[in-house]
Amino acid sequence: MQLKDCFCTLSGEITSRYRFTGSELAEFCREAVRRIGYTDEYLAQWGEGNVISGSGLEVVTHISRQSEDIAQGVNREGWGDQGIFWGLAVDDPSRGNMPKDYWLARMVAQELYLRRFGGLDVKTQVTVEDGLPVECVVAIPILPECEEAATGTIRNYVQSLLGSDCRVIVNGTGRYVKHGSIGDCGTTGRKLVADFYGGNSKIGGGSPWGKDPSKADVTLNILARVKALEYLREHRLDEVRCAISCCIGRPEIRVSFFDKADELLETHVESEPPSHVVDLLGLREPGYAQACMEGLFGNE
Repeated sequence: MQLKDCFCTLSGEITSRYRFTGSELAEFCREAVRRIGYTDEYLAQWGEGNVISGSGLEVVTHISRQSEDIAQGVNREGWGDQGIFWGLAVDDPSRGNMPKDYWLARMVAQELYLRRFGGLDVKTQVTVEDGLPVECVVAIPILPECEEAATGTIRNYVQSLLGSDCRVIVNGTGRYVKHGSIGDCGTTGRKLVADFYGGNSKIGGGSPWGKDPSKADVTLNILARVKALEYLREHRLDEVRCAISCCIGRPEIRVSFFDKADELLETHVESEPPSHVVDLLGLREPGYAQACMEGLFGNE
């Protein structure tokens, strides 16, 4: 049995005239990991066994062509998947029309990451009651020799962002040194709740990352957010949820809107070829890495 710590498995389908070699695909993965910040210098700082580096990553690739059964539907302008996808918009432009707890949690995580209070693998969670943040849970890697001082500094900094009355918990177990894939291995690499709206909305489909725009996991999740924003502004509501359902191989989508109480406001069917929706949303541009770093929604 081999340890998973420094291994990466790249699996999927590519339809392309170019034949990527295994070494090219492996280097794509290593470079992506280095860009995140897992470099040789970072490894030297934290020590082997606590974190990975891109250069030391062993990559196994399992790549094939897209199923002809799926491709025939995509090629005739149908969706590459089926499902129900949800978008949410809140009447709060100052926070990107996102739920307050989600916006604050992301803001705290980004601040801790940018200011390098600890390691790269930062997780945050904010509880809001009556519009005020009352608790923030932070998980952030801290070197053992810096633990006591850094914990207090992080707690004070988070309270400067959220208010002195907000209870801040830093590293609930009392120790967080091993991080990244060595500390906790994921199969998709992301949590959908973190990528979409926190615990404030239903979530549909799979992870958008690693998909092309023909997949509804990408395009219809984004379209649902856009339509929720448009409906919110047009009808001057406090909160709107948009549900979009589709069938694999077909262009039709059903669009439904719900209010804050989850009451159905409107539903109708649209028939817009996926390629038109992809162009409308600008999804052929290579901006996915930036969206992955900053958050899929709230920065429109």
